[in-house]
Amino acid sequence: MKNEHIRLSTDEKITLFISLATMLGAGITIIETIDSLLEDSKGNMKKVLTALKEDLIQGKRIHVSFSKFPNVFDSVTVSIIKAAEEAGTLDTTLKQIKENLQKEAEFLNSIRSALMYPFFIVVTFLAIFFMILIVVIPKISSVFTSLKMTLPLPTKILIFLSNIVTKQTLPFLIGLSIFLVLFVFLYQTQRKRFSQFFYSLPGISQLVIQIDLVRFTRSMAMLYSSGITITSSLELCEGIVNSQKVVDMIHQAKMIIFSGKKLSDSLKAHKKIVPSIMIKIIEAGERSGSLEESLREVAFFLDYQVGRTLKVLTTLIEPVMLVLVGGMVGGMMLAIIAPIYGLISQIGGM
Repeated sequence: MKNEHIRLSTDEKITLFISLATMLGAGITIIETIDSLLEDSKGNMKKVLTALKEDLIQGKRIHVSFSKFPNVFDSVTVSIIKAAEEAGTLDTTLKQIKENLQKEAEFLNSIRSALMYPFFIVVTFLAIFFMILIVVIPKISSVFTSLKMTLPLPTKILIFLSNIVTKQTLPFLIGLSIFLVLFVFLYQTQRKRFSQFFYSLPGISQLVIQIDLVRFTRSMAMLYSSGITITSSLELCEGIVNSQKVVDMIHQAKMIIFSGKKLSDSLKAHKKIVPSIMIKIIEAGERSGSLEESLREVAFFLDYQVGRTLKVLTTLIEPVMLVLVGGMVGGMMLAIIAPIYGLISQIGGM
């Protein structure tokens, strides 16, 4: 039975692989290695190690145990470990997986860093918005109501929202809680649709494709170096990318290679998403018999390209977010000040 609810962080997976590689490389048996790791483990890590030990005692291989945790070890990792167990190069392969995970962690950290600024701006705006609704609007709405003024629509909307938050607090919190629970439920059950919608957004789609191409080339290099056939490697890589365009590209590449052509030939049909330099490097690797090294070079180059794209997007996002948030806050303040200014004008004209 697959433990689909169990997850490990990237740091935990790196720790696991580096510990396994180090101890196995030192000549310690796999059972002794697992026992040693179990002494300091807790939570999901302990569950994974316990299941691994039980399977090993029963005579099963490591890749069989890892395959029971699909949200911890993807199909690429499981297949690479399976090939390493058959070839007797498990300790070396575990080190390669660890290095790959470290690169992936650095890669994801750069993406998270780029998203931190817009996230901070959105949170700040929401805090200001609710402060205005809770503190400012109730004080001025009583004045407007007592004077029986005709208010503009934006002011009416702010007063309406303020009344919901301040005077209907319990129903508001219940409604908000129900909305959040439904959103989380829908996200968990329809995660793929949510993801595909997000990945199709302008500006995001191209970045997702670049990220997927990094994962694709890096994983292909590892799989190919493990002795897994190129068609099997492509099939495994279909499950680790997010963009449907990249999934389709990999699937079609597999079909073209089945017909006797090369990987570079299949990529030429997807020049809209595959950079020309990627095709040329892979083509050169196929001619020289160093496809694995060419795939690693492509992954390094694309990783650099993604870093540049993230810097450009971050540079563009900062002023755009400031203008948007400034405009929304300014609009709210104008909705408050405009009636007051109108009241002052009426008093001045008397």
